[in-house]
Amino acid sequence: MKKLTLAILTITLAMSCKQETKQDELKPKPETPFVWEGANLYFLLTDRFNNGDTSNDVNFDRTKETGKLRGFEGGDIKGITQKIKDGYFTDLGINAIWMTPIVEQIHGGTDEGTGFTYAFHGYWAKDWTKIDPNFGTEEDLKELVKEAHAKGIRVVLDAVINHTGPVTEKDPVWPDEWVRTDKQCTYDTYDNTISCTLVANLPDIKTESNENVELPPQLVEKWKVEGRYDQEVKELDAFFERTGHPRAPRFYIMKWLTDYITDFGIDGYRVDTVKHTEEYVWQEFKKACDYAFETYKKNNPDKVLDDNNFYLVGEVYNYGISGGQYYDYGDRKVNYFNPPSFQSLINFEFKWNSKELSYEDAFKKYNDSLNGPLKGFGTLNYLSSHDDGSPFDAKREKPYETANRLLLSPGTSQVYYGDESARSLVIEGTQGDATLRSFMNWEAVNSDAKTKEVLAHWQKLGQFRANHPAVGAGMHQMITQQPYLFYRSYQQGDFKDLVVVGLDLPKGEKVIDVSKVFEEGELLQDAYSGVKATVENGKITINSNANIVLIERQ
Repeated sequence: MKKLTLAILTITLAMSCKQETKQDELKPKPETPFVWEGANLYFLLTDRFNNGDTSNDVNFDRTKETGKLRGFEGGDIKGITQKIKDGYFTDLGINAIWMTPIVEQIHGGTDEGTGFTYAFHGYWAKDWTKIDPNFGTEEDLKELVKEAHAKGIRVVLDAVINHTGPVTEKDPVWPDEWVRTDKQCTYDTYDNTISCTLVANLPDIKTESNENVELPPQLVEKWKVEGRYDQEVKELDAFFERTGHPRAPRFYIMKWLTDYITDFGIDGYRVDTVKHTEEYVWQEFKKACDYAFETYKKNNPDKVLDDNNFYLVGEVYNYGISGGQYYDYGDRKVNYFNPPSFQSLINFEFKWNSKELSYEDAFKKYNDSLNGPLKGFGTLNYLSSHDDGSPFDAKREKPYETANRLLLSPGTSQVYYGDESARSLVIEGTQGDATLRSFMNWEAVNSDAKTKEVLAHWQKLGQFRANHPAVGAGMHQMITQQPYLFYRSYQQGDFKDLVVVGLDLPKGEKVIDVSKVFEEGELLQDAYSGVKATVENGKITINSNANIVLIERQ
């Protein structure tokens, strides 16, 4: 009788286990969360990416001959939207797009000693409340955000609070209570970096002022001509009444910038020239952005993507991850993360780390920092950018290594437009940063075989990063030095993510030790080659012509 009872119990337990297994298999897998700390962000110059509307190429009689690559080239918001719709960003594994400022720029231009220049780059604001017609319209921006969100892509605009555009015949200087023009920065102390103009003809907003100031007369006149003066003043009155802020210069600009959040539903701001403005300004800006984002989500519940906070990433020029939460002015150290302001800072040392350190030494350094001094915050890594004259690979001789280092490193990756297509950063006849800002090389993308091969590599790594938050936001651990294998692990609630990556492996048959990560009998896949394999004795065998493996659960 005891034997019979035991047999029945054994059968019952076995059936119960099978049922539980089937139930587990039937449970829907938790949706892959979007994590800013592991995002794959694409940075582009709005004017230099794609021309979607040739009818807006010339405005305000911006027809004077410029230095090479120093005038408007036709890129616009519609052009970006076209590429979103075409799936270009999705194929590249991009889940956030940062575009240079789109607010109305000065109508004239200047000669900086590098050739006559118009404000194609977007950093010379004339009117924060309007989109520059060279870039497009409000309807264009609404369409871009809608199409991006439909594909799970976040939209990051660029915020400038530090300065107006230069003074030209068409663009008079703002009133003295708004800007300073008499002192140029020497950058040797905190004060000589903040309370001064970056260059001679770039009026510095008096962000330290708490004095009530009237609107600049040129804005009043402009708004009246455009028939929107009363509406703009009404909105400003409501803003200052709600916040209790003085009508000081910085708060006007914060109101104008946060309107892009409440009106269009953008997901973040990259903030320009952070270290040239008092740190409390960014704490105030964060509060304003958070309020605007919550207001947008409350008013548009059907358009909310997830419960992520509004993203703020700061450009503290020459900040590096080695500094932890601090930037050193020489006579003063400032924390731009806490009190709460930035979620992340652009990391200017990543290119040097990539030149000097092995893959493992670099990955370990970033893992240790992001899980140590920077725990709870993030870093935005890049290898080329619009104003960094010392990119990792200016001549594009190492496009595969560039992708490996950038897209597989802990932290958020910043792909600069053309990184993925080996767009040259050495353009003959240019001066200064113009060499970094040529038009996107679409012809090569569409027709050149070598470019297509490079692009395919970036696409595979980019999609792997986008599909696996563990790559950028997870814990890093080396498995073996030779061959070089490592794994990343990440957990958020019920979502668990594990991946194994191998670099500089032999082509052909590769035996990969996955015993520390995956269970015996699990079916895995190499996302790079598409080859599938089952774990046997803690290992899998991948036969491919690549020297890289990206291992994930099938």
